Amino acid sequence: MKKNISHSKPGITIVGPGRVGMALAIALSRRRYPIETIVGLRLSKTQKSTALLDAQPRVLAAKEIQKLALSEITIIATPDDQIASVADELAKLEGAATVFHTSGALSSDALIKLKERGWQIGSIHPLVSVSDPMSGAEQFSGSYWCVEGSRTAVQVGKSLVKDLAGTSFSIASKKKPLYHAAAVMSAGNIVALFDVAIEMLMNCGLKAGDAKRVLLPLLDSTVANLSRTTSEKALTGTFARGDIATIERHLRVLSGDDLTEALELYRLLGLRSLKLAKQNGLDPKTAKSITEQLISKRK
Repeated sequence: MKKNISHSKPGITIVGPGRVGMALAIALSRRRYPIETIVGLRLSKTQKSTALLDAQPRVLAAKEIQKLALSEITIIATPDDQIASVADELAKLEGAATVFHTSGALSSDALIKLKERGWQIGSIHPLVSVSDPMSGAEQFSGSYWCVEGSRTAVQVGKSLVKDLAGTSFSIASKKKPLYHAAAVMSAGNIVALFDVAIEMLMNCGLKAGDAKRVLLPLLDSTVANLSRTTSEKALTGTFARGDIATIERHLRVLSGDDLTEALELYRLLGLRSLKLAKQNGLDPKTAKSITEQLISKRK
């Protein structure tokens, strides 16, 4: 049966005490949401995770989930491939509540069995990179969250985000995979691209740590530019100027066998940079000449 909650904020159960799940537990508890239960795969590891909280919640192992007393809000913060099975287990419990998952790629439809049992279903996904629970809890403040699902769940989700000092927005459920791909493109793929740049500087003789140190301020300045203006106006450097000779030099040096991956990335991203440069007034003839250079160097 659902608990009778005397707190002004609704009680919360979190299933999945990983980085995002525990970051949410910490952040919400700081906003006076009682974290009532945390359910994890292994009991001992889950108990250790709850040491990050001031007030100790009830801890259950995943195999004990049928002992769960429903909170007003349940948040499933497990890996994507476990969400449906958790929903199946929750659907066996008596009663109904509001439930969210934190996947960026899946819509609330992943919780459809709970909807059939009368639950309000939704998803809440923070657009932040959570590397550990403590820093993640801090990063939620000022971040943007994608919230979608049933009308009631969206209202509850937006209230949670507001209390976390974040900003919420909603998209159509069917667009969640595309939304998440955009998030990966702007975060995870940036890390991968940065790693390629480090490798290129290591080919110049720098150590990995030194390469990272000299590139980070450049990345920071680019992010600062993007925060102030549009993509085409934030673009600087060789492609923004249409510097054909420099681009030819880049392509020649990247044509070595050990830089094949970097060459392909340079070519593909260069074509996109040219599109932005043309929007910002680059001479069409210059852009065409560079395009031909990039395409001809494709392996």
